[in-house]
Amino acid sequence: MTLIQSQSFKNLYFLVALKSFLIWTFTLTVCMIVVGFPALVLVVSVGALTAVTLHAIMPFSAVLLIAVGLIGVHAIGIMMAAAFMTTNGIHPQEVEWLRWLNGQADPLNTSVYAACPLTCAINS
Repeated sequence: MTLIQSQSFKNLYFLVALKSFLIWTFTLTVCMIVVGFPALVLVVSVGALTAVTLHAIMPFSAVLLIAVGLIGVHAIGIMMAAAFMTTNGIHPQEVEWLRWLNGQADPLNTSVYAACPLTCAINS
């Protein structure tokens, strides 16, 4: 019982949770950039229109305000999603579609080379 309550296991769990949070943050950021590109174009378009509209009211900081707001909303959203997954115990090592993150090869795909039909039957 005292072994479980020792300080070293609490530090170990904190490090595992921190690692999981950082990996989730990285993965969700990459997914937002790659997969969410059409949404990113829409968000940038709406942000540009908002900045132009606000430029009439406050010409010195409208673009800065909108840019910081959009980047902040995305960053906070990604961190909240990463924290949600970490606190629910969903670790990136357990997710099937994240094999590329762990360095594991996809067993369903086999490499096929274009020159193989020409050279595979040649015996030396």
